[in-house]
Amino acid sequence: MNRAPQPINPREPIPAAASERRRNPYLAFATRAGAGIAVVAFILWRVDARPVFHALARERIGWFAAAIAVYLAGQILSTWRWRLLAKIAALGGPFHEYLAYYFIGMFTNLFVPGLIGGDAVRALYLGRRQNRMGAAVASVIYDRGIGFAALFWFAAAMAPTIRAVTLPPSLSRAVEIAGVVTFAGWLASPIMARVGAAFGGRLGGFVEPILPYLRNPLATIPAAILSIILQASIAFAQYLIARGLGLNAPLTVFLLCVPIANVAASLPVTLNGLGVREAAYLVLFGYAGIARPEAIALGLLWFSATTLAGLTGLIAFITTKLPTPADETFTPFEVSDGAAPIRHGG
Repeated sequence: MNRAPQPINPREPIPAAASERRRNPYLAFATRAGAGIAVVAFILWRVDARPVFHALARERIGWFAAAIAVYLAGQILSTWRWRLLAKIAALGGPFHEYLAYYFIGMFTNLFVPGLIGGDAVRALYLGRRQNRMGAAVASVIYDRGIGFAALFWFAAAMAPTIRAVTLPPSLSRAVEIAGVVTFAGWLASPIMARVGAAFGGRLGGFVEPILPYLRNPLATIPAAILSIILQASIAFAQYLIARGLGLNAPLTVFLLCVPIANVAASLPVTLNGLGVREAAYLVLFGYAGIARPEAIALGLLWFSATTLAGLTGLIAFITTKLPTPADETFTPFEVSDGAAPIRHGG
């Protein structure tokens, strides 16, 4: 049985830690953005920026646009994954709503300080629309979690099978271990669910919405498959950018190097992995024989492509109304996309 959301008392004082986080979000954002710019500047200083700029100027617009198109197709795939996971928690709604919320999250991530700004926004939209905020937050958390897990699985599967790049044994072993550990954790999620179900109080209320995903990991297999396809599409998009640079490296190089670099870039150190990704590319693509200027240019072009793709979310941001908690047109359960909504008063 779902717990009724507790109203927020506006007179209740905000805890000091929460208040501090609210006062300093822009400082955290500026710190991460500044760190990324500093890393890129250091790399350009060490490598010599002129060849990098020459490489950037060589990029052909057609290949760059194709990479953006592939990335956007991947975001639509991600939306499908999120909707599949939301259904596990009995959250309904047509696909176009999830698509709008997902692209609003993409757009928000470009400007809102914090690690999970876009995720929080799409959880807010879905939670208000369905009047089930806890389940909506859980769907977003698990959507992000299965995406990270698939990233580790994909990298671990590529490391021992692709011979176009010779990685140091220690790096290959670390990638493979990370993949095995995350896969074992996914399989062991029913045990975690039994432990989580025993929690009570506020902690139990926090854990409860995520239990449907932990109890039945087999139900999340379609989402995991979509996540693996998404990782392959991201590698393919960067292969297209490389072709635009005039590089002739095989696709297998990107299927191996890009997921490993994305593991590093996913760390919340800089803004969208800026600088961290370029440093990882410098090392990983170096093992594949790609020159340093081209490797750095590839990372910067990918950052630019994802930023431009995120700007497309402006359309959804402008045209989609933020649902109100008492919106009486929300559909808590959906039989089919064409079914009439179930209305609730109040």
